[in-house]
Amino acid sequence: MAKISAAMVKQLREMTDAPMMECKKALVEADGDLEKAVDVLRTMGIAKAVKRAGRATNEGTIAAYVAESGKAGALLELSCETDFVGTNPKFTAFARDLARVVCESDPSDVEALKGCAMGKATVADALTEMIHVIGENMKIVRFQRVSVENGALSSYVHLGGKLADIVMFSFSNAATAERDEFKTFAHDVAMQVAASAPVAAKREDVPAQTIEREKAIYLAQATDSGRPEAIWETIANGKLEKFYKQIVLTEQVFIKDSSLTIFELAKRTSDACDDTIGIEGFVRFSFGE
Repeated sequence: MAKISAAMVKQLREMTDAPMMECKKALVEADGDLEKAVDVLRTMGIAKAVKRAGRATNEGTIAAYVAESGKAGALLELSCETDFVGTNPKFTAFARDLARVVCESDPSDVEALKGCAMGKATVADALTEMIHVIGENMKIVRFQRVSVENGALSSYVHLGGKLADIVMFSFSNAATAERDEFKTFAHDVAMQVAASAPVAAKREDVPAQTIEREKAIYLAQATDSGRPEAIWETIANGKLEKFYKQIVLTEQVFIKDSSLTIFELAKRTSDACDDTIGIEGFVRFSFGE
């Protein structure tokens, strides 16, 4: 009998997207022959997954999940072959279930997630079963888990799952999480992130290379403007301030009320809740980016 190596099992898994244990069983039965092992898997009822494993997965959805505690959550992108399946309630519910596993198990990467428990099986088993049920190839593209200690999360899903985000808020009083004023504010800020695509929540979180690149452009523009050299730096800094107002969430104009910035809205909500509410960060996924 041929020796079945871990590399062979991994190769068969990559060829078929079948569970690891099933791949090993098939290789043992096929005496190490990969092509025969594929046929064994087909006879074991994984034919549809094998048949479709190589198909392109250019459609899908992004799911958002926030735990009941409000302190942990996850975004997950799941792809499929057609837009019809990408909006199928069974498919979108499965994506949300996967996001919940990410939130609860905190895996390091997609392979680690596939090994996580999901019901009485693993995520890999559940994915293969879903491929059977739906009839299309599917792939877990990416995910990110977030959490807060003193605060809460709020999520927003837009465009039928093509865009989603989770925002992290901080505050001092646990009761703030249940205040209607905070819930409305958190929802509005999550919607703002989806609509306005900020780069960072706060100015200090903008990557240094982004600032350096923008300022270099503004200085070059000032140099070519014909204005006196003594004010080039002032011109560049003025343009940089406008840039911050476009890309920094707390400095953006509130999309539902142009008389307020998000920072001012946070201050107003803090006063209403008798607390100090901060926006600590966010995660934003756009499908296929």
